[in-house]
Amino acid sequence: MVLKELINECKKHNRKAQKEIYDRFSGNLFASCLKYAPSYEEAQDVLQDTFIVIFNKIGQFKDDGSFEGWCRRIAVNTALQRYRKKKVFNLVNEDQIKDVQDEVEEIEDIDLNSLLNMVQQLPDRYRMVFSMYVLDGYSHKEIASMMEITEGTSKSNLARARQHLKEMINKWRINNNCNAS
Repeated sequence: MVLKELINECKKHNRKAQKEIYDRFSGNLFASCLKYAPSYEEAQDVLQDTFIVIFNKIGQFKDDGSFEGWCRRIAVNTALQRYRKKKVFNLVNEDQIKDVQDEVEEIEDIDLNSLLNMVQQLPDRYRMVFSMYVLDGYSHKEIASMMEITEGTSKSNLARARQHLKEMINKWRINNNCNAS
């Protein structure tokens, strides 16, 4: 079935169409959920919640953009809502924060699974901001708005996430007898 037809059938609560939408998009959406969840199991929960929202709100999809992009936005918002309830964000005074400069460090010696595992080990507030800024390309202004925090808090959490990751990468390299690039 063509995607447009599947979407229309999902609007009619057709279970077969819902299953096909799930089969087509769950892999990519799960990858997005993994960026925000602290574990594989929690990412599965976020994915499940995401599809519940998608199927409940599919009537709001207006066909004027990418359906996959619309679904990914729901996945990010679902993850944010889950962690916003935990009140995991430290509020800071923006005057205390210097602008975060992008530091590019070569990490070619680390496999993707190890790096993803390190990101998942970050405290929730750091992982969320890091994933939104670095992996999904949101600005600090957008992150602040979506997470209901200040831009300074976003910048601070990103800086701290990077520091934690740098420490984890250094430990990984020591444990794996690797030299920093």
